[in-house]
Amino acid sequence: MWLRRAFFGWLIPAAFVLPLWLLVGWAVFNAGGWAFLWVLFLAIPGVFLWQLLLTLLVRARGTVRAHRAVSWWDVLGFTVWHLLVISLGFFAEAWWAPVMVLAILAGVGLFWLALWQLWSEARPSRFLLQSTDGFAYIPPPTEQRQAADPEVIVVTEKQVPPAS
Repeated sequence: MWLRRAFFGWLIPAAFVLPLWLLVGWAVFNAGGWAFLWVLFLAIPGVFLWQLLLTLLVRARGTVRAHRAVSWWDVLGFTVWHLLVISLGFFAEAWWAPVMVLAILAGVGLFWLALWQLWSEARPSRFLLQSTDGFAYIPPPTEQRQAADPEVIVVTEKQVPPAS
């Protein structure tokens, strides 16, 4: 549970740290002018906005908000995507292009995973029971409350004569 909670806390800082790493990686590994333009105009805004969108989709789920922890699918998806984005910051020419394609595919896959989990959790079928005829119904409460006689309170107004 501690790992899932750590990912819950990491989602928003990741929107700032990952784009910053791409800029720092460009400077440290001497990537060149074209890479700087790519980092400045595409990578930083793209990773920032995509991470915020994914964070909002994950935090929109009731179970994530209630437990303050993401699911194991989220841990797996964000780990893969973040590792790919971090590896892009090394700017190694030999494997940069395939990693870029994999990072984009992982980001899109993580988007659909977050939507699927949100949709699965939001469906009312989790709270409804199905009968053999195919009809859905809300099950009755487990304990039966006995209706007590309701107490009726009558409030009467005093008539005060007007002051002369």
